[in-house]
Amino acid sequence: MRIKLDNKDSKIVKDNDTYRLIDNTSLNNLVVSKTILHPGKCTTGHKHPGQEEVYQFTSGHGRMECNPDHIQGAAFFVGPGDVVLIPDGHFHKVYNESETEDLIFVCVFDGKRNH
Repeated sequence: MRIKLDNKDSKIVKDNDTYRLIDNTSLNNLVVSKTILHPGKCTTGHKHPGQEEVYQFTSGHGRMECNPDHIQGAAFFVGPGDVVLIPDGHFHKVYNESETEDLIFVCVFDGKRNH
């Protein structure tokens, strides 16, 4: 099944001055989500006990924290083509440090949205 994350099968979950979040829940066990993180903004940062995620960055540049102990400052650069595997229960947060360009990434996770 081929999808576009901006079509009728997808749902806008959040749309505010920080980001636009679009989910596709066509599958029974996985959610495919697209995040458009606006310039100078960051995600709230969170972790999901019992849930793994995969982030693939498609556009823009930024930084990401991903660690089990929420060690602030332990961030690495991300950009188009980068894939980040987020293990069960690891804290993760994405920062768009650009002043002009959105940072866009696709996330795939198992189960249902719990954040």
